[in-house]
Amino acid sequence: MRLYVRLLIGLLRRSTRGRRDLLMENLVLRQQLEVYARQPKRPRLRNEDRLFWSVVARIWSPWRLRLPLVQPETVVRWHRTAWRRYWTWKSRRRESGRPRIDRELRELIMRLARENPRWGSIRIVGELRALGFSVSGRTVRRYRDQARRRPPSQSWRTFLRNHAPHIWAVDLLTVQTIAMRTLYVVVFIAHDRRRIVHLNVTRHPTAAWIWRQLIEATPWGRQPRYLIRDRDRSYGADFVARASRLGTRTVLTPVRAPNANAVAERVIGTLRRECLDHLIVFNERHLRRVLLEYVEHYNGLRPHRTLGLDSPDGREPQARPSETAYVRRREVLGGLLNEYDWAA
Repeated sequence: MRLYVRLLIGLLRRSTRGRRDLLMENLVLRQQLEVYARQPKRPRLRNEDRLFWSVVARIWSPWRLRLPLVQPETVVRWHRTAWRRYWTWKSRRRESGRPRIDRELRELIMRLARENPRWGSIRIVGELRALGFSVSGRTVRRYRDQARRRPPSQSWRTFLRNHAPHIWAVDLLTVQTIAMRTLYVVVFIAHDRRRIVHLNVTRHPTAAWIWRQLIEATPWGRQPRYLIRDRDRSYGADFVARASRLGTRTVLTPVRAPNANAVAERVIGTLRRECLDHLIVFNERHLRRVLLEYVEHYNGLRPHRTLGLDSPDGREPQARPSETAYVRRREVLGGLLNEYDWAA
């Protein structure tokens, strides 16, 4: 009974509706049938279908009730997209104003600007007028500035990458022994491969001792062009001048600015996190032996992100030598670190 009542109500509504609504309803239903006829399983709408529904949603208010194909919010989004594209097309740049000057004249203006860098735009206008060309000062100024525009400067990343093979960094760190004595460690790091070039330990970091470490780190004339360090007084007042005589320019970091020597600070942090924070140091000799063993592992096998997970000394991938080969572990620092390779 309810079904017949519903059909009767629907018939009464259709009889009272206008001809326009009936035509629009037939149109939108036919359009959806055509979409289903193209792809019955999973209909995919084309751009013309989206444009059709965008127009229908604007001119016919009951469109939501006759749209089982997609969600009404989708049609609203289509309409907004079409509206944005319409205004983008309407607001496009049109050729207006004065016509552009000939290419020959443009090149002549830029040539005069390059060959005469002290000439202003009015001076170039006068020279062109003497040659039979009539242009305004604004036009000459535009092309003159293009000719004198400097090439873009390289980025800091490119600058540092190009100079990294010639840059070293040095820094001091302190280590407490079991007897509550303070030991000092000096570390020299090469920027290009993040390699620890030299390392040594002392209880009294005098200026003469630090200078001797620089001499030991630079045998056979392999000293860097630039050496980055902080303003610690342990280096001595004449360190900069003596290093300059060796051909090394010392770059002093600002006061309380560890980020200015970031490579050295990061290496020292790695020393602490992977080695020193897990050991109890007995004396100077013990600390030197531990650090030298760690540096061998650090330079030879430890991967670095900045090197594409390669080690500072370079580590070639190993191929499995045979089917019976297995991965062998070698302990470093008593098992604090491990190294792996193939064993036959």
